[in-house]
Amino acid sequence: MYSDKSDDQLIALYVDGVNEAFDTLVERHKDRIFTYICHTVKNDDLANDLFQDTFVKAIMTIKQGRYVENGHFSAWLTRIAHNLVIDYYRQLKAENLQSADDQDGNVLNRKELAEATVEDDMILDQIHADVRKLIMALPDTQREVLLMRYYRNMSFKEIADTTSVSINTALGRMRYAIINMRRLAEEHNIVLTM
Repeated sequence: MYSDKSDDQLIALYVDGVNEAFDTLVERHKDRIFTYICHTVKNDDLANDLFQDTFVKAIMTIKQGRYVENGHFSAWLTRIAHNLVIDYYRQLKAENLQSADDQDGNVLNRKELAEATVEDDMILDQIHADVRKLIMALPDTQREVLLMRYYRNMSFKEIADTTSVSINTALGRMRYAIINMRRLAEEHNIVLTM
């Protein structure tokens, strides 16, 4: 329906509330972006996650009015994907590397390597209970997308197909679910980390 429009025209339509315009952008660029990510990370599951994160970030940037129309949407999208890949590897490196020469930390005396204590188990049980309460407080459509994504490990395309909405709508519901959970956690002084 919108395939005759340029990327910048589609973005303008999307900003004006025409969600189908973003679906056209996804359709237009998905193969190239996914191929780039997959070729870089060489793992289909990880590539799917980073692909979805790329479009979530694009949506958020556009919705916040921070995207500058310059006729280079494709390059901008590729740069987002590239930065997410770099961030993933930086995080992985930070989590997995620690020098045995490091004076500040004993490699063999790290909390994450220790067996869980009864206190740790109780704290974790409380966090899980709090998360369940926050999830149940979400609107039905947001709760549905969140459960499908995190508990059934479904892609946003699968969620969109299952719920009969556009990918953009599924992404939006997920975004609002996370925003609402953070807000509810702050309002009720719920801490969700150990």
